[in-house]
Amino acid sequence: MSRFSNLGHRLYQGEVSFDFVGRRKIWYSISGVIVLVAAIGLAMGLHLGIEFKGGAVYTVTKPGLTVTQAQDVASKITGNANSLVQSTDKSIKIQVSSDVKVDSVTFIKELSTDLGVSSDKINAQVVGPSWGHEISQKALTGLVIFMILVTIYLAIAFEWRMAVAALVALIHDLLITIGVYALVGFQVTPGTVIGFLTILGYSLYDTVVVFDTVKENSKGITKQNKVTFSEAANAGLNQTLVRSINTTVVALLPVAALLFIGGGLLGAGTLNDISLALFIGLAAGAYSSICVATPLYAQLKEATPEMRALAKRVAQRRAADAKAAAEAPEGSSDEDEAEDEGAEADAGMVGQRKQPVSRSRSKGRPSGKH
Repeated sequence: MSRFSNLGHRLYQGEVSFDFVGRRKIWYSISGVIVLVAAIGLAMGLHLGIEFKGGAVYTVTKPGLTVTQAQDVASKITGNANSLVQSTDKSIKIQVSSDVKVDSVTFIKELSTDLGVSSDKINAQVVGPSWGHEISQKALTGLVIFMILVTIYLAIAFEWRMAVAALVALIHDLLITIGVYALVGFQVTPGTVIGFLTILGYSLYDTVVVFDTVKENSKGITKQNKVTFSEAANAGLNQTLVRSINTTVVALLPVAALLFIGGGLLGAGTLNDISLALFIGLAAGAYSSICVATPLYAQLKEATPEMRALAKRVAQRRAADAKAAAEAPEGSSDEDEAEDEGAEADAGMVGQRKQPVSRSRSKGRPSGKH
């Protein structure tokens, strides 16, 4: 752990740096492949719960009743139609789609006979398809409003290029999460929608933290000629890298417990609705804030005339420094180093400035002591 903390300190000080922005084509390719796979899963169709397409939920209370027994009986009644059977603490829930042409009275009667339980131990809750359609429309409307408000806020608080980059990252996370849901076959319920909105908020928070550091690092960047905007953005990304990893890991641990232990080992299927969305979304959000949003913002910013001019001046400065270093004799004087450091300060260096290494005085220099 101490090594990881030391790495974070070195990243913040600029002693170690990973070139995320410079390798943006690699990250774009990886994201493209993942989104393509997710889109294929989405094209196969989502498994919508009865809250969205209508149906009925039958809750059976009987000690010792297993999911397998309830599933066999439900398949027999529905004619092998798809039905979702989940186990809770004291009961079994059987969800039947509205496509099944069996009325609730008949379904309860056959459940009571086949499972050997009285009908008063079976509770039925019927959801009409019109109500499910209304819920779907409201969920979509809420998502669109969320995206619009996020874009407006970022455009005002930062600039429109940051808003575009953040919006692309949010859509990236949403497509991946929904695509995984379609591939895995989990049902989409209101809990799933809550999970979607939660991960979008988390991804946005992580992205804004990185953007704020990039903004601080790029203040007055056009007044110097030592670093480009992409390099300043990459430095800000490295300064927040360990924080992003730490917060993501801490957030994923309880979600993983809900998904793999609560939903998997303990059989609490209702936990899967929100835990899978959170698990995939949190991981995708951390990735997009580091490898998608910031590199895309730097790319958009580098396309502006002032940043292109800055990149040209930086290239000329480095070419001149390389030529001077090749022509200069070995061992430059202390006075040249001091003049160079003063020039850097006057140019308005971006980010933290390293302190000069202490140097011994030359023989001809007075010590200042009397």
